[in-house]
Amino acid sequence: MRRQLWPAVRMVIAMTVLTGLLYPLAFTGLAQLTFSEEANGSLVEYEGQVVGSLLLAQTFTGEEFFHPRPSAADHDPTSSSGSNLGPTNPDLLAMIQRRVSEYRALNGLDSSALVPVDAVTSSASGLDPHISMANAVLQAPRVAGARGSSLESVLQLIEAQKVDDAGSGYVNVLELNVALEEARS
Repeated sequence: MRRQLWPAVRMVIAMTVLTGLLYPLAFTGLAQLTFSEEANGSLVEYEGQVVGSLLLAQTFTGEEFFHPRPSAADHDPTSSSGSNLGPTNPDLLAMIQRRVSEYRALNGLDSSALVPVDAVTSSASGLDPHISMANAVLQAPRVAGARGSSLESVLQLIEAQKVDDAGSGYVNVLELNVALEEARS
């Protein structure tokens, strides 16, 4: 039994060092060398302070900010999840109707205005940091009014932040709100 035990113990030690220490260190070093910004969480700074990550949505309140998609996880990255409610679930349908009414009221839209789907439904992770251009444009008058800015200047900021994926495009809410704050300065 001793002849079998010692090689087994050596193998456990060797594999622990290899897979638990050397492998993670090698890939961490490679990530830092090749794409350090992404490896460090794609953090965004404003006035010398980290205000968030480009990869995770966060809650913005107040009329002077663009709002992200709703989140089933309340924008908590430690509990990322979708709602897991199916498209015919009465609870989901009621939640969407409530969100549509709230969105229209918040953004001063009439009851016949079409509301973008990303304004009233959460993403699969609940942490999608992007909103559609349609969503951003509908929020623009509210944001401009709350900031005392011209609608044209806010629309120009939206266009400057647009990421075009060969479709209608989208914007990162954190980047857009930081751009608004920088334009204010």
